[in-house]
Amino acid sequence: MTCHFKRFFSFCLLLLVFGMVVHAEGLRRVACVGDSITYGFGIKDRAGQSYPAQLQDLLGEHWGVGNFGKNGATVLKQGHAPYWKTSQFKAAMQFMPDLVVIQLGTNDTRPQNIGKHKSEFVADYVELIRTFQNLESKPTVWICIPVPIYTEHKGMTDDVLTNEIIPLISEVGVQAGVNIINLNTALSDKKALFPDGVHPNAQGAGQIAKTIATTITKLVD
Repeated sequence: MTCHFKRFFSFCLLLLVFGMVVHAEGLRRVACVGDSITYGFGIKDRAGQSYPAQLQDLLGEHWGVGNFGKNGATVLKQGHAPYWKTSQFKAAMQFMPDLVVIQLGTNDTRPQNIGKHKSEFVADYVELIRTFQNLESKPTVWICIPVPIYTEHKGMTDDVLTNEIIPLISEVGVQAGVNIINLNTALSDKKALFPDGVHPNAQGAGQIAKTIATTITKLVD
C-alpha cells in the first residue's frame, strides 16, 4: 500500500466517521479546529483524553464533537504548515458543524511565520472564520486565545505569543464579530500541566474542555 493511498484511505475513513455524526438526528455538532494542542499531542489516551474528547463527555449525548486538530498547523496561509492545506480542514467543513471552536496561533509564533507574515495574520484568520460561517450549516464560530507557552519550543515563545499573537487575535475577534474564549488566562500558572512546556497533559486538556464547555453552553442555551 503506497503512502499516498494510505493518506487517501485515512481521509475517507475520517469523513465516514464524522459523516455518521453529521446525520445523527438532534445533535449539535461542534468542530474543534486547531493544532497539536487540539489534536492531543503527547496525551497517551488521545482518543479519550484530548480536549475535544473530554468536551464531548462534558456536553453529553445531545452533542457531537469532532477533533480536527492538525499538528503544527498555522493560521497563516504563508506559514510553514497552513491549516488551510490540511485534510482536517476539509473534514471539518464536511462535518457541517453548528458550532466551530478554533484554537490556532501557537505555531504562528515561530520566526519564519509571524516574523515574515505578521501583516497577513488578521486577514487570514478572518477569512478562515468566514469560510466556516459560509457553510450551509451556518455555524457559530468561537476563537480561542491560545494557552501559554511555558518553555521555548522549536522557535515558539510566550513573549511573541503574548505581545504579538494575542493582540492580533483580539483584533480578529473585533473584525469578524465573533466571541473569544481566553484559554491563556484559564491555563495561566499551570506549568505542571504542560510536560514539554507547550502541550497540555490530559488534566490540562480537561481544563481547556471545561473552559470551552462553560462558555458555549452559556451562550447557546
